[in-house]
Amino acid sequence: QVQLVESGGGLVQPGGSLRLSCAASRSIFSFNVLDWYRRAPGKEREWVATITSGRTTNYADSVKGRFTISRDNAKNTVYLQMNTLNPEDTAVYYCRGVVGYSTYWGQGTQVTVSS
Repeated sequence: QVQLVESGGGLVQPGGSLRLSCAASRSIFSFNVLDWYRRAPGKEREWVATITSGRTTNYADSVKGRFTISRDNAKNTVYLQMNTLNPEDTAVYYCRGVVGYSTYWGQGTQVTVSS
């Protein structure tokens, strides 16, 4: 069993930045895919960004150019750098890891963008 623990959420003003972290309880070297998802109030969960084991990245159009996903295998951590935040980015952010046929989710971290 793998545990994923997100951190770094909080309250930020529009235009501000936050960096989310997702720490795994074991090595992420073998993880095929590491993703960030989010769920805004009253909305369905949506995919935000993906990084593969080969460090290929993909982003939802809504965050492209503002968010950056990265991974540090030595620290067993995946990051989401979020810049130029706006109120529409307010959501609970979740990380997901896929290794083999198994999928793991973190518990989420709240990001609130408000003045």
